[in-house]
Amino acid sequence: LALLFASTSLLANGPVKTFGKKGFGVEKELIDIDLDPVFLKKGDKLLLNLLNLDQDNVIVKIYDSEGRILFKETFEGKLVVEKAFNFEKAFEDEYTIVVIDSNKTYKEKVTVK
Repeated sequence: LALLFASTSLLANGPVKTFGKKGFGVEKELIDIDLDPVFLKKGDKLLLNLLNLDQDNVIVKIYDSEGRILFKETFEGKLVVEKAFNFEKAFEDEYTIVVIDSNKTYKEKVTVK
């Protein structure tokens, strides 16, 4: 009976190496997740979606073709970063959307004609 109790409690607690880890960390190690942002263009709109498992700060900026910064927003501690941009009334130009997270910098271009 004591042997049965000891083996049951060991199985219930799981392996020692996962003790005290966050659920996201374990999941991230078990499966490969693509954490690149998704940019979806719908007419004159651009939708941004980023899964931010680390919940670190994410910075989103928009530049015009002359390198001037037109927009900047910092998302702090968000698991999912979502933002919609409307270029319907924008001047004709080529705009660059830059997303900076703790791992990489991502860029997407939008041309308004």
